[in-house]
Amino acid sequence: MIRDMSFTREDLLKDPSLLVFNLQYFANDEGGEKTEEATPKKLDDARKEGQVAKSQELATAITLIALFGSLKVFVGFIGGRFMEAFPEYYNSIETYSKGGFSSSNASGFVNSAMGTALITCIPCFAIACVFAVVINVFQVKWQPTLKPLMPKFSKLNPISGFKRIISLDKLVELVKAIIKIGVIGYLAYSELSDSAGLVNSFYDMELFDAVIFIGEKVINFGFKVAIIYIFIGLIDYIYQKFKFQKDMRMTKQEIKDEFKQTEGDPKIKGQIRQRMREASQRRMMQQLPQADVVITNPTHFACAIKYDKTVAEAPILLAKGADYLAQKIKEEAKKYDIPLVENKPLARMLYHNVDLDEEIPEELYQMTAEVLAYVYSLKEEL
Repeated sequence: MIRDMSFTREDLLKDPSLLVFNLQYFANDEGGEKTEEATPKKLDDARKEGQVAKSQELATAITLIALFGSLKVFVGFIGGRFMEAFPEYYNSIETYSKGGFSSSNASGFVNSAMGTALITCIPCFAIACVFAVVINVFQVKWQPTLKPLMPKFSKLNPISGFKRIISLDKLVELVKAIIKIGVIGYLAYSELSDSAGLVNSFYDMELFDAVIFIGEKVINFGFKVAIIYIFIGLIDYIYQKFKFQKDMRMTKQEIKDEFKQTEGDPKIKGQIRQRMREASQRRMMQQLPQADVVITNPTHFACAIKYDKTVAEAPILLAKGADYLAQKIKEEAKKYDIPLVENKPLARMLYHNVDLDEEIPEELYQMTAEVLAYVYSLKEEL
């Protein structure tokens, strides 16, 4: 038995069984462990919030390959364009320096040179941008959202911020950064050490040859970095997918709550259906006095039909019921002197195949016409 009482140290030493535990400290506020896979609704809601499994490293790797691949294709064009621009800008130094050196002249010269370089490299940048968009769409599909850019005051919480700093995600990012820096540093060192002897021969090279040489070295170095990034990106993508699926897991209680929100509480839905049935039965019983005949099983089913040429071309089913409701329909029919005709096959087919206030199908015309003819003949005799 759990008691909420306090005891002195001497009491506990005499009888340790008096020790009381507050079980609320052991309660799980989330309703249990998150062992269930995320539902489509939760995944869709997370996607709308911008939460997706995406590896930035993989996107960077593909972008680098696209960039350096396009550079390799356009290296001749870019080198030639730089060679054409170099004498032009070299000769224009005198023009920019007239009247003495000034920051405005220097700024104009640099802006003009940077503009020419940017225009020359636009094809490579454009291809890289296209591949960057394609790889991101490949990872997360196309559904843009601005919600990740919206400010969240919860991020200002210092406790939550400290938890994010020391989280497993930050540790993984740190490991990736160390690996990238180490690999890139090693590649840069090996590339420069292999080309150290050639660098000294730059003075003996023509300008075009020197530009092509530097371009090839940069492109080869970029390709090596991109290949390393590919391996890092693939591993990171697998990790991000695993982490996202784990983070999206739900407790059994969360799934129940979501089902209630989307489908409605089963108890409430049952009550609504019950009320709809009751309303339908009341409307049905109100229409029953208009019926021409009630066709019975005779005990299990009862179906009331009415035929009015001015309303419909075929008889209409005004009421139907089984068992208890069938008995009630027959009792009401007797009150209004509505004929009861026993026809087991017709009663069964009307009950199962025709809805209320609908015309009977053509395949039942003959059987229904015989019943109505019989009823009309009885009325003529009376």
